[in-house]
Amino acid sequence: MDKQHALLNLARTRQATRYEGYTAIGDYDDGVWECDYISPFSLSSHNADAEILIILQDWCSEESFDMPVCRETLSLGHTPSVRTNINLKRLLQQHFGKALEDVYATNLFPFVKPGPMNAPIRAKDLARAASDFTLPLIDIVQPEIAVSLGTASFNALRKACGLKSVANVEEAVNSSFVHNHTRIFCQAHTGQLGQNNRNRGGVNRVERDWAAMKQIFDGKPAPVCPPC
Repeated sequence: MDKQHALLNLARTRQATRYEGYTAIGDYDDGVWECDYISPFSLSSHNADAEILIILQDWCSEESFDMPVCRETLSLGHTPSVRTNINLKRLLQQHFGKALEDVYATNLFPFVKPGPMNAPIRAKDLARAASDFTLPLIDIVQPEIAVSLGTASFNALRKACGLKSVANVEEAVNSSFVHNHTRIFCQAHTGQLGQNNRNRGGVNRVERDWAAMKQIFDGKPAPVCPPC
């Protein structure tokens, strides 16, 4: 089975699956958000031969659909003006010389959570989604690296791989691990809150973290950094 067929089958599995307590993207706005990917985010970032796979936590919440349909978001699968996406695109370009369309980007949790966009998702449900969808996606695309944005998604991937959780972002960025032939990293979430928290005290840890990840990607030893 080729990659495109395998990816479509994984999307079909997502379409046919329901998690208790959550809804599906196809349940809203007469189904206009439904797509042939695990997440609509992949609409503009679905290079099946990508060296880099980006994993955000989740795409939307119930309250996200209270607004009129945004045609730009519908077309691209993301809203370019959102700070999360601005920062992600900048970091990819600055450290890897890649645009969003050069990589594969997805959301670990492919269902719609109740409440606002900042509502939490139960850790067991994130781990289930990591096992059901994200790890199979990694196995299909076979990127050199997968980058999880935020510790919740990273811990879900670790749990799905039988590893212990990490306590915080500092520990997470130094706890990459290998799943089959892909090294999975954690980076601070690219939303402004995640960036600010990582860079607290005026120390630009985000740039340092991405630079260290790029060195490992290039096959060079990771730099030894002083304690934060």
